[in-house]
Amino acid sequence: MSKKKIAIALLVVSTGMFFLTGCYKVKTLVIQNSGEEVTTIVSISKEIIPIFSKSCSVSGCHSSGGIKPDLSSEKAYSTLINGNYVDAANPDKSEIYLWLTGKRNTAMPVGSASNPSNINQLILAWVKQGAKNN
Repeated sequence: MSKKKIAIALLVVSTGMFFLTGCYKVKTLVIQNSGEEVTTIVSISKEIIPIFSKSCSVSGCHSSGGIKPDLSSEKAYSTLINGNYVDAANPDKSEIYLWLTGKRNTAMPVGSASNPSNINQLILAWVKQGAKNN
């Protein structure tokens, strides 16, 4: 094989490797005070809504007919998106994130020293990943 053909083959292989590795890039977010990283796609249905159901959409809080936003499992996504609680252009300025972290008022959920399962960081990662209904 000539040097020219070897150079072309190497260029083709390295270009292919570049594109293949670029296809699987996921945003990484360090979870506060834990050293853990969110390196996978955050699912609102599998990760966030179960936390809302346990800690937020309980009677008298963020449930249907309660305090806004309605974080019940069937309404959480549409309420967050349509109620302007999510700002995908500025995720750390999203209303939901500001309320969870206590930058708007009392940190949510009320009465707990820290919220469960690092919901702040999960919400922030979810918004940074495009706030998809997944």
